[in-house]
Amino acid sequence: MLRWIAVILILLLIGLQLKLWTGNGSMREVDTLRVAVKKQTDDNAKLLQRNQAVGADVQDLKHGDQAVEARARTELGLIKPGEVFYQVVEPPAGAGSSTPPPVAQPAGSP
Repeated sequence: MLRWIAVILILLLIGLQLKLWTGNGSMREVDTLRVAVKKQTDDNAKLLQRNQAVGADVQDLKHGDQAVEARARTELGLIKPGEVFYQVVEPPAGAGSSTPPPVAQPAGSP
């Protein structure tokens, strides 16, 4: 009788170990979920930094004329009245060395 109880307990132990390592909610699945959580946490940290930078830009644009002016100059190419805009044109990468270097000219000149 004692032998049958021992066999049943060993089979039960084997079954539980099998479920622990391969079944639903197994150690492998837990490790996979831990990796996914770590990746998501890293992504969230990057997005939080980006959101803070965008929030700072919004605050600058709401409360400062300098930020608006800087954006207009860099993104839209706007200039103030009385300023002269110079554009330097680089030669194409495949051009020969016989061409002269680029010359800067005011944008409004012929």
